[in-house]
Amino acid sequence: MTVSEYNKCVDLHSSAIFRFALKHLRNTDDAKEIVQITFEKLWMKRETVNIDTAKSYLFTTAYHSMVDNWRTQKPTEDIDQLSYSKHPSTEATAYTGLMESLEKALTQISEIQRTVILLRDYEGYSYAEIGEITGLNESQVKVNIFRGRQALKDIIGNPHNLI
Repeated sequence: MTVSEYNKCVDLHSSAIFRFALKHLRNTDDAKEIVQITFEKLWMKRETVNIDTAKSYLFTTAYHSMVDNWRTQKPTEDIDQLSYSKHPSTEATAYTGLMESLEKALTQISEIQRTVILLRDYEGYSYAEIGEITGLNESQVKVNIFRGRQALKDIIGNPHNLI
């Protein structure tokens, strides 16, 4: 990979990597750090990474960096103790409330289910690509997406109740 190809990768994929990390970590600074670590690792491996496979490499690296981050951090808060800000109920903030409910529900499902759902529904990856990133086979990816969506449905309840 040349320097110009590396810069192209940064331009094309840095915001997607940031969104992916932010959805998982829910902390802007931590997400920025994951992006930086990911692109630093790409730079170190630039001779062996092909521009055509760089996107998959970046998401795989970001995912593994987040896993490493979770392993080294000690939980500071119990999930039940998390506080979410309440917005006044208006038409303009109805969608925000729905997103907050979904994001809160995402924190309550397993890490692998959250990862595969975010990669599939937010980033648009195929089952095979998600398998490459997470190290799961395609069947495991499908099962985790199904179970994660079912868990979200159970947590949130009927979506019509939220609207």
